[in-house]
Amino acid sequence: MEGLENRVTVIVETPRGSGHKYNYDAATNQFRLKKLLPAGMVFPFDFGFIPNTLGGDGDPLDVLVISEIGTFPGCVIDCRLIGTFKVEQDDHDGHPYRNDRFLAVPEVSKIFTGLHDAAQLPPSLVDQIEAFFTNYSRLESKEFKLIERLGAEGAMELVVNATTEAG
Repeated sequence: MEGLENRVTVIVETPRGSGHKYNYDAATNQFRLKKLLPAGMVFPFDFGFIPNTLGGDGDPLDVLVISEIGTFPGCVIDCRLIGTFKVEQDDHDGHPYRNDRFLAVPEVSKIFTGLHDAAQLPPSLVDQIEAFFTNYSRLESKEFKLIERLGAEGAMELVVNATTEAG
């Protein structure tokens, strides 16, 4: 999966190391502070979304950008999609919906140039990322129910299926 078929554009909402979560507000074209994380909890990598996609939660698909650097809200990054956590969550009425978390690396990365699939990541790092999302979901009284972990090919198939008409 080293070709163009697994490339995505990501817009960063919340930078690496941030102890607060931002959301992009399409109506105002601004980034809004959504919430503060508990003391000591920070985003392990830049977190954002794939424009012109629609996930099961009604928002664009979520992406964690695994990189040696942190950027800023609004930064646009050309990335290679390397995998996803297929996730189910329940809404406030208890109805299940999909809220997958995708993993990508920047095309310009110097450290992750050879990384093309999540299976190449150290298993301990993947476990830590899953633990972050599990704990983050608990902040909103949601359970992070992992269905399965997918590599680059399976993740790209999900993105293609979630691409909206605008894309």
